[in-house]
Amino acid sequence: MKRMLKPTIISISMATVMAGAAISPALGLIAANFPEANPVMIKLILTAPSLFIIPFTFISSWLTSKIPKRTVALIGLFIYVVAGVGAQFTNTIEMLLAFRFILGAGVGLVMPLGITLISDHFAGREQVKMMGYNSAFSNFGGIITMMLAGYLAAISWRAPFNVYLMGVVIFIMVFLFLPKDTPHTQDKGIPRSKMPLMVFGYAAASAGIMLVYYSVATNMALYLEQSNIGGSALAGTVISFTTVGGMITSLTLIQLQDILKSYIMPISILLMGVAFTGLALSHSVPLILACTCIIGFGQGILFPIINVKALSLVNPLHSDRVIAIVSSSIFIGQFSSPLLLDGIASLAGFPTIRFQYSVIGIALGITLGITVLLIILFKVFRKPKVSAIEA
Repeated sequence: MKRMLKPTIISISMATVMAGAAISPALGLIAANFPEANPVMIKLILTAPSLFIIPFTFISSWLTSKIPKRTVALIGLFIYVVAGVGAQFTNTIEMLLAFRFILGAGVGLVMPLGITLISDHFAGREQVKMMGYNSAFSNFGGIITMMLAGYLAAISWRAPFNVYLMGVVIFIMVFLFLPKDTPHTQDKGIPRSKMPLMVFGYAAASAGIMLVYYSVATNMALYLEQSNIGGSALAGTVISFTTVGGMITSLTLIQLQDILKSYIMPISILLMGVAFTGLALSHSVPLILACTCIIGFGQGILFPIINVKALSLVNPLHSDRVIAIVSSSIFIGQFSSPLLLDGIASLAGFPTIRFQYSVIGIALGITLGITVLLIILFKVFRKPKVSAIEA
């Protein structure tokens, strides 16, 4: 039973990663089935879950102080399966969207638990390793889900919603193998501690990373068309290379941390900056594939390390609140990515994706400089002073 703890915890995150985009292969078929629907309503089918995920991550954090995390996970997974699969039985676009919103509520309840359960059951190097595995298998789950949804879309627009039946398997694993925990409660004799400002700093960093990372998914098809390189088929292949890069680093995260030590984050930012600059300049398909792989490589390091560092700032009692804050910021970055980048390009008068990627490259270069400076200052001020006698 103990051997199944790791795959059970990892499976929880695999469920959440496929929440929104899982049915994207069927979006055109859904639009054809609801010809009277506004195009914005069709797009909302993908983004609607995100609007409920953010508040329900905080509700999940509150619930875990009242009832066991295992119970919260089971409730969230039940909602996930019912809303995810049930959407295919609707006959109006409004009802379809309602089910998608409810799906977001289920995902929001479950999402923070994938990280906080790692914090609860593992420490030190094992915790970092599990964070890496968690990210890697989440990416793997995304690949499998998208492939399966694409195959099911050939049957009908309703069929891809059956991918959410994977939640049944995860529900059974949680029920059988996740130990029942005792809710963490604040001792009434101890004043409630404030959340460290650095937690919000890491949350902002997560939002920024997702903002630039998501620009690959949202812009790649248009980028290739503007450059006369390829169409949507090539775009799908290029985008998948970010997942390949993310899996590589996530599976080797502990080894990379041993080698790169405190510079693991700035080196990751450097790699992503170079890769986005490469996208801004390149017209070669192999080089574009390499750049997107490197972007995935960088984010595969940054997200797990940020989670570990943010959790290390607080008592385990507050780990759920920390992950709720960081997870919410990721969705804020995802939502704002096309709005902010398109806005900057429009204001600058260069409405091309290459310009957007060059802006990202410059921004990451500035971020790299600030990050290295902060690390150096931290080491200088943390260094113990040597007395005259010791000298």
